[in-house]
Amino acid sequence: MENAGTPEKSPKASIPLTDDIPVAQRDAPEQTQKPGLNRTFLFAGLAVLGVVALAAGSLVSLRMQQTQNTLAIENPSVGASPSSANATPGASPTADVLLGHFAYPEAPVAELAAIVPDGSIKMRKPAAQAFREMVAAAQQEGVNLVPISGYRTLADQKYLYFNVKAERGQVPAERAKVSAPPGYSEHHTGYAVDIGDANAPALNLNPDFDKTAAFRWLKSNAAHYSFELSFPKGNKQGVSYEPWHWRYVGDIHSLKTFYKARESN
Repeated sequence: MENAGTPEKSPKASIPLTDDIPVAQRDAPEQTQKPGLNRTFLFAGLAVLGVVALAAGSLVSLRMQQTQNTLAIENPSVGASPSSANATPGASPTADVLLGHFAYPEAPVAELAAIVPDGSIKMRKPAAQAFREMVAAAQQEGVNLVPISGYRTLADQKYLYFNVKAERGQVPAERAKVSAPPGYSEHHTGYAVDIGDANAPALNLNPDFDKTAAFRWLKSNAAHYSFELSFPKGNKQGVSYEPWHWRYVGDIHSLKTFYKARESN
């Protein structure tokens, strides 16, 4: 039978397996390691330089901040913004202030109550109740407190500020010392009231009101009914002294209304 004998060995079978790897690669292992080693040193050097640069930048920034803090302590005006430098004393940076007066919203009509029999003068209900109690207490001591003005609308304040300013030939800042621009009057809140002395009407709405029995009684007793003087002498808002103008601060809403947007008066 053809090809039935022992097959001949292939010539390739006699070649050693190790000869499959070229001699040049097996005999020079040290030469293949050098490029990788150089790259390692290069990357390490760059990393060290980066760390040194970052540390130097942080040190410079820290020194600059320390210098600024020192200047701010020695001269508080350094670094202050123009708006904060010109702000009304006692006002926060976000307070809405115009000519020394803070902005106030109008009280809802539904929250008002009359403080005179004909209903022409009103205040917020808690303030109205406290005011009536204060008037009654004063009467028992022979002092006749009389309300002159309470809650005012924007239209009311517009007349008192712009119309009267024009009639008297006053500039805005001059008029603002005695009457707030519309939208900036405490009377809008329903918590403010102008008080007179029924026994000395000639001194009502006059700085000399502080010479009346009504003012002396208010100075000694108004705080017991949660009323305080809005514009005392030398007040930080720069408003003229108004011994007749008092405001109610007897609940959380009234406190926030008058104190949240300022440090103090």
